[in-house]
Amino acid sequence: MDMLAESLRKIYEESNVDALFIEQDFLRAYLTGFSSTDGFVVLNRDFCTLVVDSRYFEAAEKALKGGMICVVEGSYKTALELLQGKKTLGVAYPFTTAARYLALSEAGFSLSDCMPALKKAMLFKSEAEISLIRKACEIAEDALLALLPELKEGMKEKDVAGLLEYKMRLLGASGTSFDTIVAFGENGSVPHHETGDRKLSFGDPVLIDFGCKFGGYCSDCTRTFLFGDDKKHGDFKEIYAHVLAAHELVKEKLVAGMTGREGDAIARNYLESKGLGKYFTHSLGHGIGLQIHEYPTLSPRGEDKIENGMVFSDEPGVYLAGKLGVRIEDSVTMKDGKVVSFMNKTERNLVIL
Repeated sequence: MDMLAESLRKIYEESNVDALFIEQDFLRAYLTGFSSTDGFVVLNRDFCTLVVDSRYFEAAEKALKGGMICVVEGSYKTALELLQGKKTLGVAYPFTTAARYLALSEAGFSLSDCMPALKKAMLFKSEAEISLIRKACEIAEDALLALLPELKEGMKEKDVAGLLEYKMRLLGASGTSFDTIVAFGENGSVPHHETGDRKLSFGDPVLIDFGCKFGGYCSDCTRTFLFGDDKKHGDFKEIYAHVLAAHELVKEKLVAGMTGREGDAIARNYLESKGLGKYFTHSLGHGIGLQIHEYPTLSPRGEDKIENGMVFSDEPGVYLAGKLGVRIEDSVTMKDGKVVSFMNKTERNLVIL
């Protein structure tokens, strides 16, 4: 039995149902290795079948030829036919609509949540997954380094975001991990600022939160700069130094076996000691994989243990409403009990552009 077959069998057995019925795009991609906007996966003790319509059938059959995934052309009705004789069905509760739940129940199935088994498997990234995430991080950093010399006064936030996304595409990305955030000046105080028409001026802080996908897997990075030094940003520089210290403390002190809550506390306690705790308004980090937000969760309520093979973000931030924001973020993994960053090309110390 190859590693993929072993992984699928383990998910099936831990779900304790007759079959799994999966329709969410990222879960289908995880189970089969094939990405599509539509389709269904039926997994039982003896086989795993991917059901796709005519738009994807040829590509799926070619991509999965010779493996253990059987590809069938069809629809929801086709997937139901594969479930004949099954009584208990595993579906991913957090991502299943009420309409689908009712339809499957009315079709006579007793439903159970298979997401715990999927989450347990997806927490740990294989070497192949790590390789794809590493490449996505490399592309993101290379694109940022190519972008920075082209920043000019008067450019709009959305112009910079579009140029960065274009450069990631040129370097091989299949798309972005999420909507790119570019925030100039006071706009950085909103952690998830909506990139807009604000124009770049000399002396502005520049916060760029971005990432791309490669082979379906995500990268996530944030860098904060000064666009020229007008000597009026003493507070900004001091806050930046504290955020950077918090970021690096996590890399130094977070070790395998600690919980997400304990990891979050490393950065949070440091920032609180500097009087900045109340301005750190989000969690330290989140898992990264086929989705930009996965498990483990590194937050004040995060009870997942951080173990070798997990991939997550290290992103402390400080935000002063209407004034400024500083966030420094790397995509990292736990390896040999220690935090190892995928981000090795871009500077984390304050850069004045």
